[in-house]
Amino acid sequence: MRIRQIMQNSVESFINALESYRGRDKVIRTLCYGSQLVGGVLAEKSSQSSLGKSLLLFSAQLSDCRTTLRLFDDLSMLAYSTGYGLGASEEDALVRWMSILNNVADQLYYPCEHIAWAADAELIKTKSDRWWVLSTGLWGISLILSILRSIRSIQILKRKSQTCQRSASAESREEAFSQKAVLQRQIRGEVFSILSSLADLSNAIHWMPPGFLWAGRFPPWLVGLMGTTSSLIGLLQMSSGDQGACS
Repeated sequence: MRIRQIMQNSVESFINALESYRGRDKVIRTLCYGSQLVGGVLAEKSSQSSLGKSLLLFSAQLSDCRTTLRLFDDLSMLAYSTGYGLGASEEDALVRWMSILNNVADQLYYPCEHIAWAADAELIKTKSDRWWVLSTGLWGISLILSILRSIRSIQILKRKSQTCQRSASAESREEAFSQKAVLQRQIRGEVFSILSSLADLSNAIHWMPPGFLWAGRFPPWLVGLMGTTSSLIGLLQMSSGDQGACS
């Protein structure tokens, strides 16, 4: 009965994820990179593997699907950026400015990718290469800022954890322990965010022009592995939700 309940809950969670745009995108992303990982491994073992080729083609189609769906992300990103504004609610100035720059990079990413997409679809007359490079570069900058912000957030959370522990009286030790546990979960969340961003950053560099670090050197299965790692972390974070903390 317990196994059946777990399976039922898993199916319900999957369906709920598919019913939201962000959840569906994360599922499609995971399938995209997972297919590339398995297809790349099969193609590596045998260049004549029909299953490997099919999975790589399937992955490419899912990637194109996500690119097309992102045509409608500009306004939601703009709403998020304007809602965050200059980050007046942030306690730390470094976190605030890194978040602002991160939002700027993300906002500029979308129109650059849209132009590249339109050029490939021959809707406009321009070369798409420069726009793909620019959009990938903006994505990479966003990821670097996210990593630095998470590192800074971990430092702040560790200080808060130490403060909560030192300021706790004998009567409030249980409450302090609960607050510390929340902060520890937040720290783990930031660590996972760093790992996810590092995996994506490795792929972003791979897609830059040849000659830039390891650009163009990843085999398909390694791109799939990095993307799958990042996608699974994203699904895990989405299912776990946000946690509060003591100020």
